[in-house]
Amino acid sequence: MPEFDDLRLTPPKRGAGLRMQVSAGVAALRDSARPDAEMVTQALHGETATLFKEDGEFGLFQMDRDRYVGWALMDTFSAPVSEPTHKVSALRTYAYSQPHLKSAPYGLISMGSLLTVVDEDRGFLKTTRGGWVTSSHVVALDIVEDDPADVATRFLNTPYLWGGCESLGLDCTGLTRAAFSACGVRLPRDSDMQVAWCGEPVDDWNGPGTLQRNDLVFWKGHVGIMLDESTLLHSNGYHMAVAQEPLLTAIPRIAKEYGEPIGARRIDILKERAATPEWLAAGRKP
Repeated sequence: MPEFDDLRLTPPKRGAGLRMQVSAGVAALRDSARPDAEMVTQALHGETATLFKEDGEFGLFQMDRDRYVGWALMDTFSAPVSEPTHKVSALRTYAYSQPHLKSAPYGLISMGSLLTVVDEDRGFLKTTRGGWVTSSHVVALDIVEDDPADVATRFLNTPYLWGGCESLGLDCTGLTRAAFSACGVRLPRDSDMQVAWCGEPVDDWNGPGTLQRNDLVFWKGHVGIMLDESTLLHSNGYHMAVAQEPLLTAIPRIAKEYGEPIGARRIDILKERAATPEWLAAGRKP
């Protein structure tokens, strides 16, 4: 059983809080209540969280999706919570003020954003918080994909952004998390959590022909997803983008900053999709 004495996942106050929902296109969660503080993660439109305390224009939230804790601008969240019915399946899409492509857009929302659909008109879906979105970019919550690597490849050339989880910018675990989430599998936020808590270790992972598509290869502080036995796809600071390259090319370069790889993990998608992840269930209070 994983250990959960981790400040990243533990709000300073236990007990009841106020449940809220991201109403902005995306909400930045920071490590302190300052606009210039480090962004530790992002919450996508429609994601839910618990507010524990306020400090000026900021609130301290714990995300329901992965238990991550951070400070976000209060005006990026709202209440009450609407139960999501759909999610964004396109890489990104506009939310419009009216059910027409010439109407004023409210802004962009990214793949994985959660929507509560309340009406439909001329190929657009009306949502409780995000205006109108085109129905071709949206699927019901229970629709999942089967190939995380295929999902991850759609982010190719997306700019690298520390703490990013959206289609306009994301980091290494933002990419792997988005890819597996589209396939119905929840991963924790950071690479040390993913290597400790997700899937099963791949024995002799660096042996010829051992790695498979969708395996995750880890360094201490970095992760990438395999497209085949020899090609790595990852969001990284060297390319400052999501890039694919031979694993044997990436290893010596990454070793200069993160050391040698620490292992690989293989996730059984069907098995993980059918159950609440152990790391998430263990953190829930009765």
